[in-house]
Amino acid sequence: MSAAEGPLVVGVDSSTQSTKALVVDAATGQVVASGQAPHTVSSGAGRESDPRQWWDALCAALHQCGEAAHEAAAVSVAGQQHGLVTLDARGEPVRSALLWNDVRSAPQARRLVEELGGPKAWAERTGSVPGASFTVTKWAWLAENEPEAVRSTAAVRLPHDYLTGRLTGLGTTDRGDASGTGWWASSTESYDDEILAHVGLDPALLPRVVRPGEVVGTVRDSHDLPFSRGTLVAPGTGDNAAAAMGLGLRPGTPVLSLGTSGTVYAVSRHRPADPSGTVAGFADARGEWLPLACTLNCTLAVDRIAALLGLDREAVEPGAGVTLLPFLDGERTPSMPHASGLLHGLRHDTTAGQLLQAAYDGAVHSLLGALDLVLDRDADRTAPLLLIGGGARGTAWQQTVRRLSGRPVQVPDAKELVALGAAAQAAGVLTGEDPAAVARRWRTADGPVLDAVERDEAALTRIAAVLSDASPLLEREAGTR
Repeated sequence: MSAAEGPLVVGVDSSTQSTKALVVDAATGQVVASGQAPHTVSSGAGRESDPRQWWDALCAALHQCGEAAHEAAAVSVAGQQHGLVTLDARGEPVRSALLWNDVRSAPQARRLVEELGGPKAWAERTGSVPGASFTVTKWAWLAENEPEAVRSTAAVRLPHDYLTGRLTGLGTTDRGDASGTGWWASSTESYDDEILAHVGLDPALLPRVVRPGEVVGTVRDSHDLPFSRGTLVAPGTGDNAAAAMGLGLRPGTPVLSLGTSGTVYAVSRHRPADPSGTVAGFADARGEWLPLACTLNCTLAVDRIAALLGLDREAVEPGAGVTLLPFLDGERTPSMPHASGLLHGLRHDTTAGQLLQAAYDGAVHSLLGALDLVLDRDADRTAPLLLIGGGARGTAWQQTVRRLSGRPVQVPDAKELVALGAAAQAAGVLTGEDPAAVARRWRTADGPVLDAVERDEAALTRIAAVLSDASPLLEREAGTR
């Protein structure tokens, strides 16, 4: 291991498919060791994972980091948002966690919005209009469908809370991740007693919301992890808030993230409240806000289309006239939880490469449609769009975003921005710095800028028209007429 200039910190990214751990030099941002281990997600009607797999994956990833992890002075865990983790009195999972992309709670989401004042009231109260992704709807689904599981629940956690709790033995969360539950009110920055009472959730089951920069505890001695005694544990946060810290975002800089889900977001000084429900009014992990729009279908859906066509994911061909909406898992933006993929405009001369390009176009169209709503009045709408996530280095993704946005696109050189953001938060609890300032010192957002090209208005108009015309079909639940 090369000599580090400053103390070492660990940043963790526990995502939908795997857990990654980075050991980072807090002075320079250099990654000195890394590890990664997978976990599984159920298929079928729901999307579930056993939280114990996340812990096993975290342990495996940390052990891959070797001696560097033992030398770390602080650790922070970022995790996938919204997931419902139910624990019994012994701290063991009551059942598998319901994940963010499990849309079975769509009926409960609609009912909760109606029963507690409608979309505008929810947006003003919590910052967001809850859809099937939000944790409050999953708790309502569980209460209706598995009441025995609810009766056995002694603690309710989010995915990052679960891992932080396993490290410290304490029940904590942060404002960034709490803001995605639907039971944390952004207007008061506290749990909402009326919402909790309405869904029958005792606030005593919830974790304490810690302050930005607070040390939540130290790593316990009671498990076999390569940490030294007294290693500090930072608050952690949700994955998008961590990526925002990892980029060192200043207010108004737009981000488009291409992963299993697609997101567009920007840090804001103004508390968001979008009654349309397109923009989730999340808090960030630092004391500001993170208005965000999310799609369920992004890189995984496009890769699935490529596999069905027998093509490499980069084997796109230009062509007008064909539209493919890759809503393979239902969709969140636009809100169509029962949707499936839709193909329109197929002709004898349509090629497989053109179909694949249409899938890229359909995925990016949904994200760009929400971008103007995400950016507030202080945003610079000519600034380069930061492109991050697993798809960001793909040529087809880059060119599609450039063509449909008409904006310059910057691709940061730094990889694993969620884990880097967690590492910056861990560094912040050591030094007292703002984690975003730490990341800017690490120059994580540096990378090539791709010039703007003329926006493809014809493609945008065509996709919007197909989406509008097909909405009644896409919104129809499977099996209904």
